[in-house]
Amino acid sequence: MSDWSSDAVADHVGAALGLTPQRASVTFLGAEPIDVLRFADPVARQLVYVTAGASRRPMADPGDLNPDPVRGPRAELVLRLAPRGEVQLRNLHRALAMLAATPMVEGLILVDDALVDLGAPLWDGSPFTAVLLADDDLEPLVLPEPAEAVRFLRAVPVTANEAAWVRLKGAPALREAWVEAGIDPLDPERVAATLG
Repeated sequence: MSDWSSDAVADHVGAALGLTPQRASVTFLGAEPIDVLRFADPVARQLVYVTAGASRRPMADPGDLNPDPVRGPRAELVLRLAPRGEVQLRNLHRALAMLAATPMVEGLILVDDALVDLGAPLWDGSPFTAVLLADDDLEPLVLPEPAEAVRFLRAVPVTANEAAWVRLKGAPALREAWVEAGIDPLDPERVAATLG
């Protein structure tokens, strides 16, 4: 869509956070590139990663042989981390771009409570191999009609065991387990929830 651009996403998120991002671009064979924006928020003590590229086109059912090129849901992923100290997040941008590309590559539709499993560490040495999606605090980016606004979905890292728990019990059950165990999902060095 001609009115969409990764710069529009970057400007929208940058204005909301009051920060300027670093940017990395990831290209996949047969798909358009996805940018990953990294914002370091010293006030909230958070690192905020936001994709720009997943919302280039609306998500559509892979069985639809003639999807609408303008109308339909659009989303970008937001991953927020609050490291307690120095932590290496090597290749996180690549994994996040791969997760954001699943609508284009696999026909997934990104929605609240969806589990998107990469099947590999989200960053080098990470125990997290999937993300659980939820609404983020970022306001949607409004596009010219008839295009739908771009939603921002928070991608919360989960371990393989936690992903299995979501498949078995549902997303709310995992979130309850985190609360009961006092686990902060923003901590990149957190322990996995003990699930029974």
